[in-house]
Amino acid sequence: MEALLNKWLWQEEFWLPPGTTWRDMEMKHGEGRFPLPRDLIYTVPLAFAFIAFRYVFERLIAIPLSRLLGVKDRIRIRAASVPKLETFYKQKSRQPSQSELVSLGKQCGLTLRKIQTWFRHRRNQDRPSNTKKFCEASWRFVFYLAAFAAGLASLFDTPWLWDHRECWRGYPKQPVADAHYWYYILELSFYLSLLLCVSVDVKRKDFKEQVIHHIATIFLIGFSYCANYVRVGTLVMLVHDSSDFLLESAKMFHYAVWTRTCDSLFVVFSLVFLVTRLVVFPGRIVHTTLVLSLEFFTPFYGYYFFNALLFVLQALHIFWAYLILRMVYKFVFLGKVERDERSDEESEVDDEPEEEGDDSSWEQRKGAINSKLASLANNCVLNNLTNQRNMNSRLPKAR
Repeated sequence: MEALLNKWLWQEEFWLPPGTTWRDMEMKHGEGRFPLPRDLIYTVPLAFAFIAFRYVFERLIAIPLSRLLGVKDRIRIRAASVPKLETFYKQKSRQPSQSELVSLGKQCGLTLRKIQTWFRHRRNQDRPSNTKKFCEASWRFVFYLAAFAAGLASLFDTPWLWDHRECWRGYPKQPVADAHYWYYILELSFYLSLLLCVSVDVKRKDFKEQVIHHIATIFLIGFSYCANYVRVGTLVMLVHDSSDFLLESAKMFHYAVWTRTCDSLFVVFSLVFLVTRLVVFPGRIVHTTLVLSLEFFTPFYGYYFFNALLFVLQALHIFWAYLILRMVYKFVFLGKVERDERSDEESEVDDEPEEEGDDSSWEQRKGAINSKLASLANNCVLNNLTNQRNMNSRLPKAR
């Protein structure tokens, strides 16, 4: 197996510039750490450790914090236990067609209105609560803030943060500091944990884009580590972390209905996102990997693959920037941020209102209508009797 990997996957022309071999990458004791593909194996158990830590964090910290900030959940009516409808809901469709509704009504002995009401209640029952969304946002906020602070501290004294040509000077034989090694391993483990939890997390309007983003980020971090693009890779991660924690904090206050705080954070987030993702990322980082790197080596397969992944991220940046600019327009002309166009809105519509077709509420309304009709009828009878007495009292005078 190892021989097969060495023959096909770890071919030098895929990962290293022309004229460089894996033997050239070997470092003597004391020269520093050189990134090796086997180091990424540690990200798998760390990803599961992140999931376990998140579970504890949400229950011990996020939920009490949500109550402290005043996060409230909607009270939803639970659907009655109907095994046939539950089976259809889980295995076939959450939105049955009219013919399917009629067929289900015949099988269960229920009216069409009751079937429609059951599916409406069942869909609302599955929608995530504000507390769940707050917990998810608070977990990401804590990680992104810690990652940005730690990443900035580890890179502040490095020459390539200020002069991007230093990203390639001496490439590919560049030692990796321990701080940057852990920065890479923890970031990759975190995004891997997000990808593993994507089926249970809140599904948002940009669900597909988020999955593409996670996959592209995992490939980008993993490949850049194996090809020793660590220096420019740390810059990519720092740029992304700089705005993500602002978005998650705005979501937290949105769920707590702290409108002014949410709007203020949204304005700051929009400015940081648009500058870092539409100016700094393409103008500095992509330019560095696409143009400046050619001053130090000739293009090879890894060069094209790495830049292709950066272009995928940039396409997602443009998509999210469009959604954010829509929100900015609403904020400026409507005076408030109504929705998080980027990723806060669920992939489905909001909770469906309880229609007037609910039989229990219909009985109550019917009783109220009958009482009003009876009262109206009594008033009409009394008015007729009164008018009749008045007519009878006037007849003798007329005679």
